[in-house]
Order: sequence, then structure tokens, then C-alpha cells
Amino acid sequence: MAEHNEVGIAGEAIAKAHLQELGYEILDLNWRYKKAEIDIVAQNKQMLVIVEVKTRTSKEFERPQDAVTLAKQKHLIRAADAYIQEREIDLECRFDIVSVLMQGEKTEVEHIEEAFVPLL
Repeated sequence: MAEHNEVGIAGEAIAKAHLQELGYEILDLNWRYKKAEIDIVAQNKQMLVIVEVKTRTSKEFERPQDAVTLAKQKHLIRAADAYIQEREIDLECRFDIVSVLMQGEKTEVEHIEEAFVPLL
């Protein structure tokens, strides 16, 4: 497995643990819809939370959350809509980003709630 895949898997595990520590219920991991993938689908109280995890090993190029481009947001929104319809979920929905920066033995987690809002 490529190193970047291993880093991504480790970052998603760290993000999942972080959310669980905050009391989020994890509903799905790596849920796919066409070409889009939702890293984590969670519920926090009466809110469905779609979580994009961005993991990096260096701050050198860009912050992990800066990699969630408008195109990525559109894919996530479409996938979230499909998830909601397929599961017949009647909850409000928000989009969060969990940024995981792993540098040697040091790991930083930044949770950005409502990182972006779907445009009507």
C-alpha cells in the first residue's frame, strides 16, 4: 500500500476517535456514491454530520482543510443528498472538516464545524 494511503487511513482513524470522544455516533465510514466518498458520516444530537478528513504530514504546501475545493464540496453535497435519501434521514445536515497533521510523534487535530454551507 502506498505511504499516502496509509497516512490517510491513520488520519481517518484519528478523526473517528476524536469525534467519538466528543460524543458523536459514527454511522458510516468511507461511504461511496458514484465518484464521491464521504469519509465519515456521524450524528451529533439531532444533526447529521458529513465529515471530510484531510491528513497531512507537513504544513509545507497547504493546510489540509484548504484541499477541500469547491469541486470536492459539490461531490460531498451530492453524496450527502444520496445518503439522506437512501437512508430516509430526517435530520438537519452540516459539513465538517477534520484536519489531521501528523509530524513525527506529534499529531494535531483541528475540527472545523460547518466548514462550508451548500449553496441553494
